[in-house]
Amino acid sequence: MKTLHVELERFRVISGKEAKAREWMEFLQAHLEEVKKTLPGEKMYVESIFEETIQGVLYLYWVSYQGIRAEEVVFSDGFIDTKHLEYWNECIDHDYPESILKTNVVMIQDNVMEQMK
Repeated sequence: MKTLHVELERFRVISGKEAKAREWMEFLQAHLEEVKKTLPGEKMYVESIFEETIQGVLYLYWVSYQGIRAEEVVFSDGFIDTKHLEYWNECIDHDYPESILKTNVVMIQDNVMEQMK
């Protein structure tokens, strides 16, 4: 699928920033309508965030279905994106290597894929 980039990424939360990371997720949920308005500029069709705790360490997982040649959130000056990046910089452990899981198969109904063009 050359018009669609599908990705699952894992990031480690800095030890001691777990409450802040959950506050971040609550912020996104509380501002969901505003968040959704930022998605078209990023050609972000679907984005979901999951969390998992392994041996006391919190990890956040991003699943995204995004169009090619999208605007990156780091170039946005909108309130939601700016706040999102503030949380990101405070909570994500940049010493832990970003983990992008390999995409093997993407299954999307043709009628849904047609809407993503």
